[in-house]
Amino acid sequence: MENKIFTDQLGRKVAIPFPPKRIVSVVPSQTELLHSLGLDEEVCGITKFCIHPAEWFRTKTRIGGTKQLNIEQITALQPDLIIANKEENQKEQVEALMQHFPVWVSDINTLEDACAMIDDVGGITGRVEEARRLCLEIQQQFNKLLPIPPIPTAYFIWRNPWMVAGGDTFIHQMMQHCGFQNVFAQTPRYPEISPDMLSETKLILLSSEPYPFKEKHIEEISKFAPRATIHLVDGEMFSWYGSRLLEAPAYFNELIQTLRHRQSII
Repeated sequence: MENKIFTDQLGRKVAIPFPPKRIVSVVPSQTELLHSLGLDEEVCGITKFCIHPAEWFRTKTRIGGTKQLNIEQITALQPDLIIANKEENQKEQVEALMQHFPVWVSDINTLEDACAMIDDVGGITGRVEEARRLCLEIQQQFNKLLPIPPIPTAYFIWRNPWMVAGGDTFIHQMMQHCGFQNVFAQTPRYPEISPDMLSETKLILLSSEPYPFKEKHIEEISKFAPRATIHLVDGEMFSWYGSRLLEAPAYFNELIQTLRHRQSII
């Protein structure tokens, strides 16, 4: 099998046997993408957080968590391609894997980055046409988003300490596409906040991941922001940047319609 040189989203040149036959994915949203591209037989290892598709979660070898990869288990699989992500995986572990295997790393902050990643993954796995069709459909779906006036919004990802999505995140970009004006846009990454910082917030979104917010947390948050509308949301729709993006616009439109009927905030 001949090696081909590809450039990952960190600008690294990676020599990959083409087409790869033993792929390990260490990022849930990119695992789902590989399934959407029809790479069932080729994928031999996934993380314990790669819950989609359910069949792969049941049958594929799990090689630890995204932040705690089992290097020995990955080595035993002898992959000819590992697909990782700058934010979701630990730099030291990824660099250790690079010493022995081809590792292609994504770096995604915007919808454009996500579509570029999908195109690139199609290229490195021999699924070019499938990836192009997927990107086109995603772009078409995002063009169907309902326009709304900007709503000052906070998007919570964690509790104790309270943490929200800042301005340099993919979640922030998805909020912008929806018309949700991130009140923490000027803060980096995922800052800790105090309740008194929510005074100007009209909408609070409680994500299902990484912290699994539930109905009981709505009352807890409402004590801090009694005038805000608080809503539970599917975190995968805001933070997964693979083929899950196909479903996100319809979910966002449904969310917008629901909010329109709540306290006239739209």
